[in-house]
Order: sequence, then structure tokens, then C-alpha cells
Amino acid sequence: MSRIVYLNGQWLPEAEAKVSIFDRGYVFGDAIYEVTAVADGKLMDYAGHAARLMRSIGEIALECPVSADELLAIHREIVVRNNLVEGLIYLQISRGPDDRDFHFPKSPKPTLSLFTQAKKFIADGPNVVNGIPVISLPDLRWARRDIKTVQLLYPSMAKMEAEKHGAADAWLYEDGFVTEATSSTALIVTRDGHLITRQLSHAILPGITRGSILSLARDAGIPVEERPFTLDEAKSAAEAMITSATQMVQPVVKIDGDVIGDGKPGPVTKRLRKLYIDYHLSNLI
Repeated sequence: MSRIVYLNGQWLPEAEAKVSIFDRGYVFGDAIYEVTAVADGKLMDYAGHAARLMRSIGEIALECPVSADELLAIHREIVVRNNLVEGLIYLQISRGPDDRDFHFPKSPKPTLSLFTQAKKFIADGPNVVNGIPVISLPDLRWARRDIKTVQLLYPSMAKMEAEKHGAADAWLYEDGFVTEATSSTALIVTRDGHLITRQLSHAILPGITRGSILSLARDAGIPVEERPFTLDEAKSAAEAMITSATQMVQPVVKIDGDVIGDGKPGPVTKRLRKLYIDYHLSNLI
């Protein structure tokens, strides 16, 4: 069955949804996006994603074409129209159509679109049970990674490079320190049980799952440090993991072929995944 998508106030079969060839999201990558997880037919951690969306909009001097209440209603409606039980909602806002010009249009008409993807992510699949290998690559993305823009060519290329090497993802590094994974936050657990991830800055995206995990870890008495770490520190860590909306907490067991810990998902990673799932499944909206 064809999905029903949202486009500029209309609910349309996916094959009928059309965007102008002059849309600045298409021509310039002048757009931002968000991904919200859906579990049991409800939204997971929606408030965080909505807040980050508004921050990204502000950072590129864009305007949201709907109110906060309307945006929540659209998210709920698209779940119902597609009978989505578990998966994700992808949202994108571009500056809209205008003749090609590097200057922003004086009276932009933003394009707002949403679609769903059915995806199982709550139950522990093979990647959660066994952990994943990653490779390391230089971080060649633009400098404002804190804005969730659609400029994702390099992350896509990095994922393909990882696949070529038999890995599931890539950890990116800059000036000798890990920034993040291609589409998720990179974290490690030291031998003395400290959870480490890079502090927020223009160098990384302020991950919503990242923030939730750090809060849950602190509440659980797990020491947290927000600071840079090197690849060598990561490779000698007791545990490593990535976090994102639909991967939640994913164990990493190899970096560049070097085994992390005992080569199996570690106890802190498992505990954080359970804490995250238990908390957010109890707070769906």
C-alpha cells in the first residue's frame, strides 16, 4: 500500500507528492530535517526533536510554516493515516521555491514535507546482540554540524566506505579527536566505568538520544564526562556505543578491526539501552 505523505498542508499518496525543481532544498541543500521515532503508534522523545527543529530553523534564518501545536498534530495524523506502529517520521523544511540565486529570497514560501518509514528497532536485533564494527575516517563535513541540515553527502559516502570495509558505520575524527559517527553520537566507557562523549559545540549535532542517555546515566549513578577523546582512547576503552533516534543505544565492538573490551556488548551499554527503552516507552505521546 502506498504511503500517505504530508506536503504543504495536503495529505497525498506518495506518488502524487511533487516539489518544484526550483526548490532551494533541491538546488542548494537549503533545508533542515528531523527524524522522530514511533513506538506502539506513538511519538518517542518528541519534545526534544521539536525543540531541536526550532533551533535549526533559527540558525539558518528560516521560518516554520506551521505552529507548534499544528506540527504535533501533523505528526500524530501521519501515524494514523499510515497505520504506523513502529518506525520513524522524517520531516523536512526547505526555504521553498525561487529562481536560482545564492541570496535568500525576500519573501520565501517554505516547503514542509513529512513521510513515514516502518522499521523495527525496539526488539534486540543481531546488531544489538552482537555489536557492530566501525571504521574511522576524517571528518570532512562542513563546520556547522550542530545544525541538522540535509547536507548529508559526506556522511553517505562515509557509510559506503564503511560498507566496503565490512563495517556497519564510520566514526569521524578531526584534529586527532573523534567527533561523532556518520548519523549518530559516538560514546565510550572507560575501564573505570565513566561514560564519555564529546561536549556540544559546532563540531557535533546535539543528539536528542545523546541528551537523554546522559541524563539517564547520571540518574543511574554512572559517571559522565563530556569531553573529546581520541581514537586510541576509544580502541582501549572497555565499551563503545552509538546513539540515535532509531538505533537508540547500539554497541560497537570493533574500531578499525581493533576489538573493544572483550569483543561483546558491555554491561553499561546494555544497561543504558534498557534504561532508555523503559523510560521512553513509558513516556510516549
